[in-house]
Amino acid sequence: MPEISRFFGIVVRMFYDDHNPPHFHVEFGGKKAKIDFRGNILIGDLGSKTALKLVREWIDLHQAELVEDWELVSANKEVKKIQPLE
Repeated sequence: MPEISRFFGIVVRMFYDDHNPPHFHVEFGGKKAKIDFRGNILIGDLGSKTALKLVREWIDLHQAELVEDWELVSANKEVKKIQPLE
């Protein structure tokens, strides 16, 4: 599963040929969650409201890039790295 970004101990990945709705996988402090492009947790829990807030800020900044990467992984093409939150 390709890593698309990493910031403040948060790792963001997308699976190739994953199912809808568009989403990504996040790991933080040993916890995992699947999050849609609006910042909703679909499955799992990050165990930190602060980490989830940071992920949501990152989504707001990189919405178009997330959609582009989703289209790439859906077509089994190489994803592009997305700038981390700073």
